[in-house]
Amino acid sequence: MERRFELRKKELLAECAVGPEVFDGMMERLREFAQPFADCLWRKEQKAHAKTYLAGLLSNVKRKNVESIAYRNDQGRGCLQWFVGFSKWDPGPLGAELVRQVGEELGERDGVLVFDPSGFPKKGTHSAGVARQWIGRLGKVENGQVAVYLGYVSRKEHALADMRLYLPKEWAEDKARREACGIPRDIRYRTRHKLALEMLREDGKLLPHAWVAGDDEMGRSTSFRRDLRALGESYLLAVPTNTNVRDLESAPPTWKGRGAKPKPPFQRVDRWAASMPDAAWTTIEVRDGEKGPLTVKILKTRVVARTEHSRTRPTEELLVATRCPDETGKTKHDYYLSNASPDTPLGELARVAKAEHRIEECIQRGKSEAGLADYEVRTWAGWHHHQVLSLIAVWFLIREARRGKKTDPRHHGPPSSARAGDAAA
Repeated sequence: MERRFELRKKELLAECAVGPEVFDGMMERLREFAQPFADCLWRKEQKAHAKTYLAGLLSNVKRKNVESIAYRNDQGRGCLQWFVGFSKWDPGPLGAELVRQVGEELGERDGVLVFDPSGFPKKGTHSAGVARQWIGRLGKVENGQVAVYLGYVSRKEHALADMRLYLPKEWAEDKARREACGIPRDIRYRTRHKLALEMLREDGKLLPHAWVAGDDEMGRSTSFRRDLRALGESYLLAVPTNTNVRDLESAPPTWKGRGAKPKPPFQRVDRWAASMPDAAWTTIEVRDGEKGPLTVKILKTRVVARTEHSRTRPTEELLVATRCPDETGKTKHDYYLSNASPDTPLGELARVAKAEHRIEECIQRGKSEAGLADYEVRTWAGWHHHQVLSLIAVWFLIREARRGKKTDPRHHGPPSSARAGDAAA
């Protein structure tokens, strides 16, 4: 490590202690924070249960499910279990309030909306939507549930704002299983991309943004990219390494004077990137890290990509490739397709590419700090009840972290949200 970075690291470590005044009045702030969400509920006992459950999600209990939260509050689990798993309150208004607050407090004109399907491994076959399906976090087909999450990323912070539970075809067409899990009649089979578009239409106006981003499961669909173009959205979507593209800026094969002039051949994006000389890559500093500035190498070119259906006319897009060391020190490559203008600065493309990875941090933060994956409910309503309250709990931690940065002049990063959870305990 260079000496200047070593000195800066020592300064940060010396200043990383969070003064106790940061946590003064936290419980009162939690009560004030919870009130707008409780006001979305009609019945007095529902409001009380919502506040109890939120406090439990923010506590230091090891597993944040109904039983442990009820035990922590010296309550029988029956009432809280009914509130989360079976009560008919609508989570929609609470989710709308969350989206409004995220957009209002974190919003920037060039913010990034990030979509990411995330899986929850589950045993059995009775929980709503559980099936053998692709679980991205595991990198394989496994028994579980899959949700599509919407994250919002700006220079201020990043947060999960909305979610949809994916209902496989086998569930959508099984009347008995639907009734057993209380799946509403108007819920039909929708692809993960359609779920993302639903959230975009519902939430996009409340979340100021200039970009839509997503992982390679989202980007591999040419129809999804087409739909985003039709909505007037600018996107930068990851694509798999085996995506075939024709580089429109490369020299075509030699024409022999007969027939149509040949075009550059299609090739996989990973092979195209591997053929690029080192001089073609530009180094961009993305953000500060504890070992010094984090950098990526990036390049772009105009391409047309092979479409999923041969009858679909290919559209000119921008292929963006990045490379940087991963956690093990090996070089990691990522590939993106975008409808951005070819003259879009590389620094801007690198910013959006890094924003796409932020949603993974958001989901992990929800799972580790607010019980996002700790639910033990089988019903459709129960899953949505737990999820919306968990996202709200994470949002409280984010607000506390941002407040801590402003309150404690010795602290240059967000206070530990785990520490905040202990304080809530």
